[in-house]
Amino acid sequence: MTLVELMVAIGIGSVLFVAVMALTFYSARSFAAIGNYIDLEAQNRKTLDRLTQEIRQADAVKTCNATNLVLSGSYPGSTNSYTLAYAYHPAEKTLTRSQDSETRVVLTQCDSLAWAMYQRNMSGGTDQPIPTTDCNECKLIKLTWVCSRSIFGKSANTESVQSAEIMIRKK
Repeated sequence: MTLVELMVAIGIGSVLFVAVMALTFYSARSFAAIGNYIDLEAQNRKTLDRLTQEIRQADAVKTCNATNLVLSGSYPGSTNSYTLAYAYHPAEKTLTRSQDSETRVVLTQCDSLAWAMYQRNMSGGTDQPIPTTDCNECKLIKLTWVCSRSIFGKSANTESVQSAEIMIRKK
């Protein structure tokens, strides 16, 4: 084996090694992104299902602003009432649920979240509800949030946007 043959073999080997490493890093990033999408979708679906169920069963809205929603309700088959509160904490990027003395985080890594209230009647013959600021007129709650994850410590555009309009049944 001559020196020229050895250098050609090392060059070809180096190019192959770099190509395999690039493919490995690309695959690892893609698998991490897929894992993030799966995690986001599962967490968002679970949270949205819970929120939908609890908002529909509420009796009334006590307070609603861009980051907080407070509902009042009564337990089925009972005269006992409860207060249910959802609070978005932008600094921690979390949504918490509080009922009685129990508080727990229901959504994490939430980049933005907003609540809005709407009336029962629609506007001008369309299916667009009329916004309201009066809790007594509120029949529909609109919720929108954006969650994202990072990949290998870097912010990535792995995000999930959720939006729902939830009708309060008991109103």
